[in-house]
Amino acid sequence: MKRDKEIKYLVGIDEAGRGPLAGPLALGVFCVSVGNKTFKRFSKGVRDSKKLNEEQRDEWYEKIQREQEKQDGEVLFAVSFASAEMIDEKGLTFATKFALANALKKLKCQCHETLVLLDGGLHAPKEYIFQKTIIHGDDIEPIISLASIVAKVSRDKKMYTLAKKYPEYGFEKHKGYGTKMHYERIEQYGIIEGIHRKRFL
Repeated sequence: MKRDKEIKYLVGIDEAGRGPLAGPLALGVFCVSVGNKTFKRFSKGVRDSKKLNEEQRDEWYEKIQREQEKQDGEVLFAVSFASAEMIDEKGLTFATKFALANALKKLKCQCHETLVLLDGGLHAPKEYIFQKTIIHGDDIEPIISLASIVAKVSRDKKMYTLAKKYPEYGFEKHKGYGTKMHYERIEQYGIIEGIHRKRFL
């Protein structure tokens, strides 16, 4: 059972790109020091990334970046990716755990001083003894909503890069998801090794 005086950091975690046919899985973590006086004001109005349009997500991402720079350690975020190759070779569960653990390492928060709030079926490594999985957490916990935004925007940036390299697939439009257009392009051009998830096809 947690004692409040032990907790110095609050971390929200969410993923983006669990279901697409192509591209990586992105795992976002957002950290704020407990007692941060500006977090409530800063996060007011934030929502699950799926309920924001692309322009709104980009605006929030820029706002998050500015806040991180301004607060210098009081607000931190990180994103880690698991490739399509890893998902094919090891499975989605392994890839998610890998990306989650890797993202937390980037924050360098002490396990025993951190309360981790996770969306849906996610779980932090067992050394994070204070953790709670919240169904629909990305819509009801602002810190998870912020994690969902950094994950989604960061993944979309990766897909825009792939769109420039493989313009015939239209990644900038469907972001790797299984749209009619994407299936048609796969049928026409075939799969891209290391980019398309064979398990999902």
